[in-house]
Amino acid sequence: MQHVLSRPQYVRWRTAVFAIFFISGLSVATWASRVPDIKIALEIDKAQVGMLLLGAGIASIMGISSGPAVMARTGARHGMLIAIATFASGVAVIGVGANVVGSYPVVLLGLALFGLGNGSVDVMMNVEATAIEQYAKKTILPLFHAFFSFGTVVGAGLGALAAQLRIDVFGHTLATAILIAVIGITSILNVPRRAEALDPADRTGEKPRWRERMHVALTAWREPRTYAIGVVMLGMSFAEGGANDWLALGVAEDHGGGTALGAAALATFSVAMTAVRIFGGPLVDRFGRVAVLRILALTAAAGILLFILAPSLPLVFVGAALWGVGASLGFPLGMSAAADDPAKAAARVSAAATIGYISFLGGPPVLGFISEHVGLLNTLFILAGLAVLSGLFSGAARPLREDEKTPVSTR
Repeated sequence: MQHVLSRPQYVRWRTAVFAIFFISGLSVATWASRVPDIKIALEIDKAQVGMLLLGAGIASIMGISSGPAVMARTGARHGMLIAIATFASGVAVIGVGANVVGSYPVVLLGLALFGLGNGSVDVMMNVEATAIEQYAKKTILPLFHAFFSFGTVVGAGLGALAAQLRIDVFGHTLATAILIAVIGITSILNVPRRAEALDPADRTGEKPRWRERMHVALTAWREPRTYAIGVVMLGMSFAEGGANDWLALGVAEDHGGGTALGAAALATFSVAMTAVRIFGGPLVDRFGRVAVLRILALTAAAGILLFILAPSLPLVFVGAALWGVGASLGFPLGMSAAADDPAKAAARVSAAATIGYISFLGGPPVLGFISEHVGLLNTLFILAGLAVLSGLFSGAARPLREDEKTPVSTR
């Protein structure tokens, strides 16, 4: 049974998981911000850059899919440490490949390590974040996801600064990898061991067999509610991932705004999303998870439709802002819903996170393929439809009653 934490222990736990979300976002933006310099260093074309990005995406999906198995083997606490070490190493190896040995395969190896580690930690850090939310008895998961966004902003800013100062990719990624490792190790030391996250109680405590732990980790995949929550997250993850990859291009080319306005529109989307994640928790506590999800699903659909159909660029920017607001809370509130039953939170959050992240990573390439045949703006109608579908399934996120929860057994 989970021990009651003192206030300082709780604050250290919460701060540690905030930091893990932050370094996850930092790692993404670190290598992404140096892609132009990697391209120059390796003397490769856009198609070869695309293959690097594809490799990172495939590795991320593998990491996400294997996250529950890693947690079953090691527990979330040790699993996060392994995953952080993996993606920190990957960030450093990318720099080695770009500048030290000038090797395309080494950069690809670095991206594979990055994707595998970051994908795996994504699952486990969400397990910890939902546990903190349950402990606090208020909606704070959106704030954790805002810290991921902060990490991407800081990483992109440092990347731009490094490029401006002509710091090579190796120096930049090595320094960032060391920073990630230091923050990661410090954070893990402040994450308590929890039976619900499959952490062994201590060195002398009895540890269930791996097969039993794996069985617990996979139980959620046999529950209809998992898939209903997954539909909610799928729609919003498609909306978020689709915006990240295609919104700027839609403004630049299809709406004729040019690359600068395309970047500005994506920034508008990102700022709107981050703002709602920062301040959205109290709204959820006041109006309820289901009502907020339904309103935001309609907002996302309206924003996407306005973005597609707007006759002028100012209205396109309004559409981008509404799109960001609407897509902001679907993923974190889906995580909250999956964690309603503390005894099964780890398994259900792992399953929901897997659905959400695979949609986030795998959705945009699918949209790109479709857009080759029907055009980008027409393809975005799919996102509007998925947002509506997400709203229709939002009832699955209803908080569980006490009689629907499983008592946490004493180990």
